[in-house]
Amino acid sequence: MKSLNIYLVEDEPLIVATITTTLINQGFNVIGNSDEYEEALIAIDKSLPNLVLLDIHLEGVKDGIDLAKQLDERNIPYLYLTSQTDPHTITRVKETQPLGFIVKPFTEAGLRSNIELAWHNFSLTNEDFILLKSKGRIHKINQASIKYLKAFDNYCYVITASEKYLVPHTLKKTSELLNLNNFVQTHRSYWVNLKKIDSVSTSSIYINKEEIPLSTSHKVAVLTKLNSL
Repeated sequence: MKSLNIYLVEDEPLIVATITTTLINQGFNVIGNSDEYEEALIAIDKSLPNLVLLDIHLEGVKDGIDLAKQLDERNIPYLYLTSQTDPHTITRVKETQPLGFIVKPFTEAGLRSNIELAWHNFSLTNEDFILLKSKGRIHKINQASIKYLKAFDNYCYVITASEKYLVPHTLKKTSELLNLNNFVQTHRSYWVNLKKIDSVSTSSIYINKEEIPLSTSHKVAVLTKLNSL
């Protein structure tokens, strides 16, 4: 299982500290936390976590279920993490699409197993898709449609058969989202979909007549992966 980037939405500081320590000890990356709706939504839109752990009771007027509806619209997976199990709350929860529901109090082992099972089930149907933010919108992109990634300063272009997305992340960070069985780095500024490659020359590869540089340091890896397809 890959090391997930997890965002935590929880209004009790002690629980935030406990969960953060637990997740780090279990090999997950905690990339931020918030205790209220607006702050959480802004941070999640910016950081695009793999998974959100979401408490229902939050500071402010809007609660975790309101936030969950926004995550559903953005196709961002989440798990509820809460002590609220009354009938009214459960009825509202049914209006959303969580990966699961973890009831407090929880054990360290229970938290990990719930996350791993939920992510496994999610990955079975979503492993070929990634979420990218471009021009203020979050796009769910099928990796099979991606031709290549190209560095642009601290940004990255994601080129598909029909679109060109400018993503506010580096090439390195964006490439970490890819299925590495199907992609390979050809140059310090390029990652390419192996299945889109039409031909290879001494210093270039070609995709639909587009020429992409192939550096000496990456050539062996590219040829090895091509031969394994």
